[in-house]
Amino acid sequence: MKAVVFHGIGDIRLDEVPEPVLQDDTDAIVKLTASAICGTDLHMVRGTMPGMKPGTILGHEGVGVIEALGKDVRNLDIGDRVVICSTIACGACSYCRAGYYAQCDVANPHGKRAGTAFFGGPATTGPFHGLQAEKARVPFAHVGLVKVPDEVADEEAILLSDIFPTGYFGADLAEIKAGDTVAVFGCGPVGQFTILSARLMNAGRIFAIDCHADRLEAARKQGAEVIHFEKEDPVETILRLTGGIGVDRAIDAVGVDSMHAHHGPAGRAANKQKAEFKREQKEAAPKTNPDGDNWVPGDAPLQAVNWAVEALAKAGTLSIIGVYPEQMQTFPIGKAMNKNLSLRMGNCHHRKYIPLLLELVRTGAVEPTELLTHVKPITSAIEAYRAFDTRQPGWLKVELEPQLLT
Repeated sequence: MKAVVFHGIGDIRLDEVPEPVLQDDTDAIVKLTASAICGTDLHMVRGTMPGMKPGTILGHEGVGVIEALGKDVRNLDIGDRVVICSTIACGACSYCRAGYYAQCDVANPHGKRAGTAFFGGPATTGPFHGLQAEKARVPFAHVGLVKVPDEVADEEAILLSDIFPTGYFGADLAEIKAGDTVAVFGCGPVGQFTILSARLMNAGRIFAIDCHADRLEAARKQGAEVIHFEKEDPVETILRLTGGIGVDRAIDAVGVDSMHAHHGPAGRAANKQKAEFKREQKEAAPKTNPDGDNWVPGDAPLQAVNWAVEALAKAGTLSIIGVYPEQMQTFPIGKAMNKNLSLRMGNCHHRKYIPLLLELVRTGAVEPTELLTHVKPITSAIEAYRAFDTRQPGWLKVELEPQLLT
């Protein structure tokens, strides 16, 4: 079968690979009818998430039809159409039972303290082969697969595999209450769904911060008040528009590939630092331990986090759902502490949110495909990665269709 395979930093290919087989009694084999490219995938390709093993199939978003089931998967049938939860969880440990699926004690083979297991990630996450393929093995399928109602199309369901739940998770972490003023830093796919989720939670005002005109326009169409950070200082603007108070909740939907202004002396200095950071990554990564244990990214500027802390009102809440590697150790803790900020962050517990969001889509309360901008066959995956990585205008969210090959 065909799959998008990681070979090294900046080197991904569409390869012929063996078809997956059942390995455990709780496995399923899913024939994928839809996959997608996510910003997190770019972290793997760029090397900002270290430890990727060459030969790993990329991708952690998928919708498909069950082809085979292990004997202990008792809530699903062969032929069921399902959405695949991006994070892998056993469903039986104390963390899963409490709804903390991303912190499952069992799914990650490296042990209870190893962290989140997910598809298509680095060695520390499993690794598990990803979902940008014609077929995939899904461990703990009784938990990781959710049946898709007939009323929900593939192009809707694929957005529920990761980015919509992650955006909703970010808004939930931020503890948004009716009437709250919210700032979302980053208007990529996850940021857009964070804005949508804040609306669902009846936020009073939503500020959307980015530098890409098409993404800001998408945020404006959702009712957000947009701030182009290359044209104005986002913190000063937020403070001015909120009477000097700041926002009640701020959400970092950017992560390690952080935001920088490109104009003026400060912008040029930030860009130079970012360029140097990327150069060091590319030079250093191949020389490190293959598992990435010794990879150190340096003191990369965390612009989104810094802006968020500055823009928050006293006693506000900061939610971080943008991806950061474990080696990242910089945070403006002094300013956050002195403002009595609450800090909440982490990987999304997809299995907790997907059933709720599926129902919202089924009933027509939400139409997620408004944020889906491109549908491409998997044979065009490399070109699609390139366009998405360089943030070509209009490339917000890309669906891949593996079964166009057959």
